[in-house]
Amino acid sequence: MRREIRLSGYGGQGLILAGIILAEAAMHDGHEAVQTQSYGPEARGGASKAEVIISDEPIDYPRVTTPDVLLLMSDAACKRYACTVEPGGILIVDSGLVGDVPENRGVVHAIRITDISVEATGRAITANIAALGVLNTIAKLVSPESLEKAISARVPRGTAEVNMKAFRAGMDAAQKAGK
Repeated sequence: MRREIRLSGYGGQGLILAGIILAEAAMHDGHEAVQTQSYGPEARGGASKAEVIISDEPIDYPRVTTPDVLLLMSDAACKRYACTVEPGGILIVDSGLVGDVPENRGVVHAIRITDISVEATGRAITANIAALGVLNTIAKLVSPESLEKAISARVPRGTAEVNMKAFRAGMDAAQKAGK
């Protein structure tokens, strides 16, 4: 088993933290995991991406080459990365922030992730954690229990409860969308 995941959007959305949480959850489940990140010169508002590889075998190359799971949280990220998904791969698009999805080789799941986060917590800043709920429910990467453990360990002190609300709202939204 080898899964390549790219989380992309703009700086300030917390996608790098989401990538770290996902990699940590994979390790809790006993998998090998690597996480890399990059962002534009502007910390907030510029391009941002986190990449995670989860495998049952040692990982010899830490970069995602052709993601089988792709999270797109901005128009710019969608335009840049939608075409990189492997054939039949999963594209999860925050349809509240992304207008048009260009032609690609994947299966698109359009969910209003940021709106769901705001409804559940009153805060857009928890959209990264709601996105993890959506992503994991659709792609089945790690156990929900491991994600909850990693979220609790990594989010800022005093915010675990509100982030769990966002995570569960993301899972619920993905389950409803899949029906």
